[in-house]
Formats: sequence, structure tokens, C-alpha cells
Amino acid sequence: MARITVADIQALKSRGEKIVMLTAYDFPSARIAEEAGVDMVLVGDSLGMVVLGYDSTIPVTMEEMLHHTKAVVRGCQRSIVVGDLPFMSYQASVEDALRNAGRFLQEGGCQAVKLEGGAHMAETVRRMVQVGIPVVGHIGLTPQSINQLSGYKVQGKTPEAAERLLEDAIALEQAGAFAIVLETIPAPLAELVSRRLRIPTIGIGAGAGCDGQVQVWHDLLSYATTFLPRHIPRHVKQYADVGAAIRQAIEQYAAEVRAGTFPTTKESFAMNAAVLAGLAETKA
Repeated sequence: MARITVADIQALKSRGEKIVMLTAYDFPSARIAEEAGVDMVLVGDSLGMVVLGYDSTIPVTMEEMLHHTKAVVRGCQRSIVVGDLPFMSYQASVEDALRNAGRFLQEGGCQAVKLEGGAHMAETVRRMVQVGIPVVGHIGLTPQSINQLSGYKVQGKTPEAAERLLEDAIALEQAGAFAIVLETIPAPLAELVSRRLRIPTIGIGAGAGCDGQVQVWHDLLSYATTFLPRHIPRHVKQYADVGAAIRQAIEQYAAEVRAGTFPTTKESFAMNAAVLAGLAETKA
């Protein structure tokens, strides 16, 4: 099975075909996503909130990201796996960024990395691309900057902010990013940015005018969303209520164990009666 390439993703935009991206954080979710036909699998630092129980993405470490990335890579043979560079793994210096991005490819086994930030990150993106690391940019609502943004708010609403976002997108394209995630920005602005760029845009809360879409696994499936340390964004469509089905199954399991109705002979193993009788005589 041939793996999708960066060129394949860019060709989808050229042909006007939509790109499907989904997060995954372990082997089974990655395998299911790939079997369902997802083009790109993002090992998002959102795992800090939906898997590890943090209240933001800020505490997520490189080691945690690499641990989950390795598992996702083992589950994907066709989809491009993109590793999300965690907070402060790339902001301090270009050298840090190159080293940590390289670890995602060398140790994690993924095919690309994603980082947050616009024009101020362009030089970092340029150096990554120069050494052979494919990069996905991320602008708009950038969760690693949530303390500075003062909450999960729509970005690019004023003329100045919209112009700055467009400039950020162009700067990332010129630096060599092969795609850009646009998060939580007005749909008309996202459509304009998508038309201006040669590279694909992947929207999340950015409307249908983007070249593709990405969603978080747990949001899409309503998996444990009732107690995750985050609100469910407006842009989420829950295609199934997996969490309720899992809870119901576990409740039934617990009830049967307490009632003594599980396991039955169907779930148990038989033993030769003579062997058991001999053991009983020995004990006696």
C-alpha cells in the first residue's frame, strides 16, 4: 500500500478535491481512521486535554508526543502522519525547532510536523523545509497561545486582524509549508485565504471554503466529551455517541459480574475430569 505524499495532498487542491484530516492518539484509532479513508492523521497536542487530562495543551511534553506518535505511526500505512510540535519545543530557537522536528521523523516515524504561528515562525519553517522536514502551519486560534489570546475566541474579525492573518498565511507558504491549518476564523476570511494560497488550507471552525477539514477524534465521536477538560466547540459535529455506547456496555458488564451471571460456561475453559479428580485426591 503506497503512502500518500505531500505532493498528493497538494494535488488534491489542484484538482478541487477536499482533504480529510483527523486526529488520532493511539494504534487502534489510527488504524480505524486510515481504514475509513482519512488522508492525513494528526497526532495533535490536543492529546493533553482529551487523553491525558490536562486543562490545556501547554503542559504536553516532547516525550508524551513522541510516545503517542509512535503508536499512531504503527497504525498507519497509507495516511500521512503529522506530529504536533508541543509548546516550547520550537519557539526558543531555530536549533531547538530543527532538533525536535527531526525527532518526530527519526524517532516518531511520522512524515511531517505541525507548528503554530505565522510570519514570526517563517524562518523556522524555512529551515525545517531546507533540511527535509515537511511542515504544516497553523494560524488563527492557536491553542498554545491561549493565555495570550485570553480564551478560545474567533480570530481575524477586525480588518487589522484579518489582514495580519492573510499575511501570516502568505509568509508560511513562502517559507515552504505544504499546508496550513486555519482554526476558528470567520468562514469568508478562510475562503479568501484559501483562494489566495497555492497550498492547501485545512479548516477547523473555519467554514466550508477551506481545501480540507480536521476534527478531534473525541469530539467527532462524542467519546468522553462529558467530562473532558474543555468545552465542545461550536464547529464540532458529533457523528456518533460512542461514549454512551461504551458506558452502557461497561455498566452491563459490572451488573453481570455483581449478579454472578458473567462469566458463563461459554466464556470459561473446561478441564479433563480425570485430571481434576487426580488433583483432588492428591490434595486429600
